[in-house]
Amino acid sequence: MTRVEFFFNVPDKIAKVSEICAKAVAKGHQITIISRDDEEGSHLQQRLWQHEATSFLPSATPADALRQGTPIVLGVDGEALLQDDILINLQTAHPPFFGRFRLLVELVGTDDEDKVAARVRFRFYRDRGYEVKSMDMALS
Repeated sequence: MTRVEFFFNVPDKIAKVSEICAKAVAKGHQITIISRDDEEGSHLQQRLWQHEATSFLPSATPADALRQGTPIVLGVDGEALLQDDILINLQTAHPPFFGRFRLLVELVGTDDEDKVAARVRFRFYRDRGYEVKSMDMALS
């Protein structure tokens, strides 16, 4: 069954995604990231490619020819899902295909609108029997 992890009060979601991806890729995991729109996905992909001065996190979109050999795939709709290891959701709704993944990561910003949408997703997962873990980044 899919494990669900929420990170609340994340001041910079793109930075947190980059941090999560760096740790996961170092451990040999594959990641699918579902962004809100193509603009956010493009910004995120730039950030991943420029992760650190001495390294980068290779990523691709579902349309890229090299996506099958890339540990991180960025999309907006779940088309062309290539793996079922880790899913990072940046959208306000739960992804309908999340149950095929081993781990679902939900990032919640600091604004009230994002928190309200996250509470709905949190209840959705919990009410369906998923193990839900939450971490408050404001306490870190």
